[in-house]
Amino acid sequence: MSLSELKAAWLENYKTAPAQLEKMSEINGLISAFNANVDAVIKVSGKSIETLIADNNLDANIIVSEGEKAIRKNEDALRGFLHCFKSGIAEEWLIEEVEVFEWLNKNVGYDKMQMGGQGGIVANVMAVCGVKQVYVHCASAPKEQGQLFLDLPNLVTTNQKGDLQQAYTVDRSAENALIHWIIEFDKGDTITINGESYICPKANRFIATYDPLNFKLHVDQNFDSRMSKEDINPEYIILSGYQMLQENLVDGTKGTERIDLSKKMIAEWRKSCPNNLLHLEVASTQDKVIRKHLIDSLVESVDSLGFNERELIDILEVIGEEELAARCEEHTNSSNLFEGMLKIYEYTKCPRMQLHMFGLYVTLQQKGFKVSALQNRNGMQLAATVAAAKAGTGAIDTKDVLLWAKNHEVSAVGLNELKALSQTVKNHLGDNDLLSTGIFENKDLEVIAVPTILIEKPVTLVGMGDTISSVSLVGAL
Repeated sequence: MSLSELKAAWLENYKTAPAQLEKMSEINGLISAFNANVDAVIKVSGKSIETLIADNNLDANIIVSEGEKAIRKNEDALRGFLHCFKSGIAEEWLIEEVEVFEWLNKNVGYDKMQMGGQGGIVANVMAVCGVKQVYVHCASAPKEQGQLFLDLPNLVTTNQKGDLQQAYTVDRSAENALIHWIIEFDKGDTITINGESYICPKANRFIATYDPLNFKLHVDQNFDSRMSKEDINPEYIILSGYQMLQENLVDGTKGTERIDLSKKMIAEWRKSCPNNLLHLEVASTQDKVIRKHLIDSLVESVDSLGFNERELIDILEVIGEEELAARCEEHTNSSNLFEGMLKIYEYTKCPRMQLHMFGLYVTLQQKGFKVSALQNRNGMQLAATVAAAKAGTGAIDTKDVLLWAKNHEVSAVGLNELKALSQTVKNHLGDNDLLSTGIFENKDLEVIAVPTILIEKPVTLVGMGDTISSVSLVGAL
């Protein structure tokens, strides 16, 4: 088939998206846990930072010095900013003292607040897609956090008394907002400190994060208790937030212990709905001990895994596939990544896993999985449509926006990756029609692959992976 014929065939395949979206309103309950936070975004200039330093009598010698990538005093926040500004790089440093958090809140502020954390982003997406009841965990839920949830009655969390309440209206006022300051700067801007000038070579951002609760996977006990009740019946549980853990936590405990504790907790949540689907969104987990423990311990309990190219490579590195990981790093294409998926499938025995890469989504699952290959394809097509709407409009806050991209053609990039994948599947598993149907099945495995809609000038890419994974799975009815 020619490129134009393939695009026409996939446009026909994608016509299921509106019906799939409507089916999501048949889902009674979904839990999204664990991480929700506030992303406070501000664009700064070199001049404004110079003024901030002068007005607050900050020690310029500390700001221009090198040191540990941690924020314990006000100057450290500016030191981290300068480190990123002068190299045009992005880094995230943790704020360890509440006084620095309060100073930043007062003196730096923000241009806008937006939902941060996979758990919060997934909850908003599931609620706007029509799931009847979405339960979202918040380690902390003051008004600033609550009002980042969509104003929808089907999106709830626990209030101060432990009762379920619409998340948008919750104000656990005794709790601090968990803020990730995203401090953006522009290419070509200049800042002068201590008599030396620095020119920014590339637009980027510095993230200063005050999030002591999510960094130890703190669980609101009211939420845990409520999710264990018989009336919740969560048909889906989507997990995220483990990537913030470290092997050794500030309070002296182990990050692996927090994983084990959550595993027991989730087992209790599942009792009211034993046939539910448990999905783990892997995310970029820097600590290798935590990454290995997630794969070796938590994954044995989950039904589904979601990851992007980088996260797939990270998993390969801790399961003894360093050579393949290096090959995927050097040539990040569908062929190498699929071979990586086969290795992860073999190692973890997880019955379903999904890769979302640039231009293509790929699901590998056990034959006879409770969501069929065709259902998976339909869910993935809905996810691609919703993700394109988010990229193209900047927000998917109302249901009428979700199908904004429904008549868009799939990308040539995606079709080229699908063609290469089809050949790799043929080499490993046999002849297939992946290029036109997106589905391959044999007696053991099912492979589902969908070329995606790419938006040429996206308004936003924040939370895209979380949107794709959750809609792919929950939209596969």
